[in-house]
Amino acid sequence: MTSSNTRASAATAPAGEPGNRVPRRPPPRRRQGSWAPLLWVLPALTVYGVFVLYPLVETVDYSFFNWDGIGAARPAGLANYQHVFTQPALYTSITNSFVLIVFFTVIPVVLGLVSAVLMREIKGRGAGTLIRTLLFLPQVIPLAGASIAWTWMYSPTGVINQVLGAVGLASDQHPWLGDFSTALPAVGIIGTWVLTGFCTVLLLVGIARIDPSLFEAARLDGAGRWDEFRAITLPGLRREIVVCVTVTIIAALASFDVVYIATQGGPGYSTMVPGLEIYQLTFIKQSVGQASALAVVLVALVLVIILPIQRLGRAR
Repeated sequence: MTSSNTRASAATAPAGEPGNRVPRRPPPRRRQGSWAPLLWVLPALTVYGVFVLYPLVETVDYSFFNWDGIGAARPAGLANYQHVFTQPALYTSITNSFVLIVFFTVIPVVLGLVSAVLMREIKGRGAGTLIRTLLFLPQVIPLAGASIAWTWMYSPTGVINQVLGAVGLASDQHPWLGDFSTALPAVGIIGTWVLTGFCTVLLLVGIARIDPSLFEAARLDGAGRWDEFRAITLPGLRREIVVCVTVTIIAALASFDVVYIATQGGPGYSTMVPGLEIYQLTFIKQSVGQASALAVVLVALVLVIILPIQRLGRAR
């Protein structure tokens, strides 16, 4: 009886009395589907869509037509893709790109790992900074200028042949960019020189991120340098290695400027790569459809190689 009277009096009492305050309703929650974050990235998305996605869609469209870039386009169906997979020259250009992966990816990542581990051991702060600057310098130099400089060095009267002659190896002097057997490795060495510093600096940053107590504990347990590298450094650098491999593989498969300046695909087709082949098909042979088909195949090839590597980097 008492509790019912209390509830009745609370219901009929003025709302301003202390014992009869009506609980406030919580403020409405913000809808999770808010468009505000999208507005911040909209300018970047617009630029990306106009200059990347739209040209990509147009490239796929052009790949199904025969077009010289000026006149009317004629439907070609899958003939351009059949041309890509049946022409020996185009097949050679893709094969050369896989050879360049050795020079653009494998060697720079291995040298970067070795350099980063050795630089971690350097106690002198000034010496370490100087070495990092020298290694990263090729990334600052314009690639066109670096390619021209290497072309001079590779010439029959260039620095490389002069050094070989000075040390008594005149028989090994060579027209490095004019020989079928040495032209592609010579171009690959330019890529190695450019990308090794990038891999070294990135991996050095990754090593600095690893907890130093792990190395101290390993040394207290009697682990050697190789054991530290295998059990601590290498697993700790997994994400950085994935980034290095991704960037350098794309650079190898999409290479154009170094090859164009150094050899223009020669001698013969010994240094031809898909990027240069696309350029020649479009602007010299005026076969935009075939160039577009090769570009689509190149994009698909990059995705097929890169996506599993990215998944490997995200795996725990």
